[in-house]
Amino acid sequence: MLGSLAAIAVVVVGGFLALRSVATHEAERDTKSQVQTLGRLVQSAGLSDGVLRGDPRALRKLDDVVQGQVLNDSVIRVKVWTRDGRILYSDQPALIGQRFGLGAEERELFDKGGADAELSDLTKPENRYERPAGKLLEAHTVVRTPGGSPVLFEIYQRFSSINADGRRLLRTLAPPLLAGLAVLLLFQVPLAWRMARRLQRGHGDRERLLAAAVESSDRERGRIASDLHDGVVQDLAGVAFGLAPLADEAQRDGDARRASVIRDAVGRLRQGVRDLRTLLVEIHPPRLESAGLEPALSDLLSPLEAAGIATELHVEANGGAHTSDPLVYRTAREAIRNAHEHAEPSAVKVSVTRPDGETRLVVNDDGRGFDTTARAGEGHVGLTLLDDLVRQSGGRLDVRSSPGHGTTVVLEVPE
Repeated sequence: MLGSLAAIAVVVVGGFLALRSVATHEAERDTKSQVQTLGRLVQSAGLSDGVLRGDPRALRKLDDVVQGQVLNDSVIRVKVWTRDGRILYSDQPALIGQRFGLGAEERELFDKGGADAELSDLTKPENRYERPAGKLLEAHTVVRTPGGSPVLFEIYQRFSSINADGRRLLRTLAPPLLAGLAVLLLFQVPLAWRMARRLQRGHGDRERLLAAAVESSDRERGRIASDLHDGVVQDLAGVAFGLAPLADEAQRDGDARRASVIRDAVGRLRQGVRDLRTLLVEIHPPRLESAGLEPALSDLLSPLEAAGIATELHVEANGGAHTSDPLVYRTAREAIRNAHEHAEPSAVKVSVTRPDGETRLVVNDDGRGFDTTARAGEGHVGLTLLDDLVRQSGGRLDVRSSPGHGTTVVLEVPE
């Protein structure tokens, strides 16, 4: 709608300027025709050879014609020139007899005839008496005295009359033009409304699908973790427990090689059980409601500690569980996982504070960093999906990173 209103404003302003330009060209054409008509009138009714000599009676006769039939509210000045730039007559007596240089277009009229019109240059000395009248349009044509001597007949017309013509054209054309635009706008409003509602519904469906996908992912992680814990992990732990006495028995029988092989196998099995249990924590950590946010985040950092990465965790205690804790945990999990798998850091710091009714999570690593403009590239799709969840919750997710300077993930979400 704003775009349509802007378009209407552009059409109105542009239409006025275009119509005024058309009116100006039309006025110049009409002024050329008018100066020729008035020139013929002056030539037949008031111009005599005595004007060439400055005869007072001839000048009075010409002045009577000019004052009575030429000058009006639109035409405010008349001048009659010789080819060499001398003013033979003007309704401003102070100009009579003065000499000024004619322009090339005016001199050309003496040879080719016709008429010419242009905006007046009021800075010229011959136009000093016209300056108080403001913007003017001047027109010229060549007329002849009864003896056949050519002289240049010039009139000055108010430019305000041209603007008035433009406004009259605009008033004539504006109502149907604006009415057509209004009808177009009325047709656009329901279409835009339906499109906005459709986009809103689509956005809501997308958010619900995203939330459902996250919940489904959590449920599937839980199922996989449960199956592993109750199946493979228990079986491996049982095998390790059953093999341990065999190693002792082989040692008592004096078969050191067999005892060493069995102990090595038991060690590998126990290490595999530990690794699987660590993986289970990553796949499906303890429920936040029962264990709390700090132990859950500590479990996330334990694989980094096992890999020799320095970790630091600070969680501000503030009255137990909060509604924002699941989102905080998901964001921390994604940031820590990316740091561990892609950043090659030497240290990772996690901080959770709760200033002024909101929760603020900061995960910082000193790894290799990445280009944030390509976040959806290698290993960072999860952060992009989390950003949608955070916005849905009324929060803000900010990822600050650059190649070679580590990464800082900042989450701010209402409690």
